[in-house]
Amino acid sequence: MGIKLGILLVYFAIMVGIGLYCRKHATDVKGFVLGGRSVGPWLTAFAYGTSYFSAVVFVGYAGQFGWKYGIASTWIGLGNAIIGSLLAWVVLGRRTRIMTQHLDSATMPEFFGSRFDSKSLKIGASALIFIFLIPYTASLYNGLSRLFAMAFNVDFTVCVIVMAVLTGIYVIAGGYMATAINDFIQGIIMLFGICAVIAAVLHSKGGFTEAMHALAEVKDPEATTMNGAFASFLGPDPLSLLGVVILTSLGTWGLPQMVQKFYAIKSENAIKKGTIISTLFAIVVSGGCYFLGGFGRLFSDQVDVVANGFDSIIPTMLSGLSDVLIGLVVLLVLSASMSTLSSLVIASSSTLTLDFINKNFVKDMSEKTQVRMIRVLIVVFILISVVIALIQYNSSVTFIAQLMGISWGALAGSFLGPLIYGLYWKKTTKSGCWASFIFGAGIMILVILRPQMFPAILQSPINAGAFAMIASMILVPVVSLLTPKPSDKLVDECFRCYETPATVASKVALPDEEEE
Repeated sequence: MGIKLGILLVYFAIMVGIGLYCRKHATDVKGFVLGGRSVGPWLTAFAYGTSYFSAVVFVGYAGQFGWKYGIASTWIGLGNAIIGSLLAWVVLGRRTRIMTQHLDSATMPEFFGSRFDSKSLKIGASALIFIFLIPYTASLYNGLSRLFAMAFNVDFTVCVIVMAVLTGIYVIAGGYMATAINDFIQGIIMLFGICAVIAAVLHSKGGFTEAMHALAEVKDPEATTMNGAFASFLGPDPLSLLGVVILTSLGTWGLPQMVQKFYAIKSENAIKKGTIISTLFAIVVSGGCYFLGGFGRLFSDQVDVVANGFDSIIPTMLSGLSDVLIGLVVLLVLSASMSTLSSLVIASSSTLTLDFINKNFVKDMSEKTQVRMIRVLIVVFILISVVIALIQYNSSVTFIAQLMGISWGALAGSFLGPLIYGLYWKKTTKSGCWASFIFGAGIMILVILRPQMFPAILQSPINAGAFAMIASMILVPVVSLLTPKPSDKLVDECFRCYETPATVASKVALPDEEEE
């Protein structure tokens, strides 16, 4: 117990110390929300990765999908690395940085408002973020409860409050820069932690080869009649597996707390380096999490999924490890949760302040007042998320849990199409964006309230979220082509930032050439 507590105390001291050290970077809005747009490739890549992979992934998703698909669940992690990291950086990184800097946008709603000259679009986007990021924030605490109970025999309420207070201190003090530096440290812990845990768990089952042989012998007639399904290449249900890959990989392209990392990176050269770093990080961390979860059924004699749920699988797998390794696991999950929590509360509070309160309810809000308001709202958001997490843990309220599950799909399903087409396609219209907002959020809410309205395959929030994202990519161009096109002046001004000096010079020279 002394070893585990010592590890945690050192970790907490470092996190708070970094927050206090970074106060000098958080004196104005751009500094607090974006680190002054001067964050390097390593910090940005690790901030992206640690915000991506939280305790929800390590404890919840890895356990659930590892149990369902066996070793084939590793494809989810590889999909996260290739689609959710590599392609996201290649497709969105440079364009997002350049256009948001050109439009002077610090948040995703602010980008939509400036890109489409629409105050209503800006307010609508900020409302969606407020509604769906709060329950997603609350879900981060869930993965900690069983691990802390296993390691320290500490009540869930204590775990939640300690995590919330410490995260709040360093985020409020140092803003985005403190978050980015802490994310880097937390990312290193996650890299070493997942490798050590996989090695230890496989060793407990006789090594990789023996574990694979044992997994091939597992049978579950209720899940599949296929022999060796849980050790097979594509698992017992390839179609559902594909839906999970799409939701957890493509979803990051439309999440405000993920895209905001591209706003803050300092240069195009940093984006190139960050792309490689982020992809390698995702292969190890996400691929490792789902690979570990794939062996969950080897512990079926110790796990009662019906009684305790999927969240009990990973903690059970780790319960036999040494004190040092258990301390490392707790640190891993705490790091994953705190990094994601800090990213979410900055995204939520900055959006509500800059896009909803400023100019709509408070006129001429000064820089200092805006930063102060963001800090106050960080406290509010953390308090709300703590209350929601405790209500869910101590009662039989299931609606909250369902809302947590669909928040990722709702946000990505609403924002994916408008963001990508807004960055690349000049004919994208405000109406096309609204169609995506309404359909993406609407379909996910209906999945909660009236699942019987949908075919069986779409009654799962995972599949419904993947469907909403694909629909967003179709709805935006179709509706844009059917509605009045945006003004040429607005479009030219927005896309002027992508033009090279040579292109600008040729446009200036063209009238003279025609006169000659």
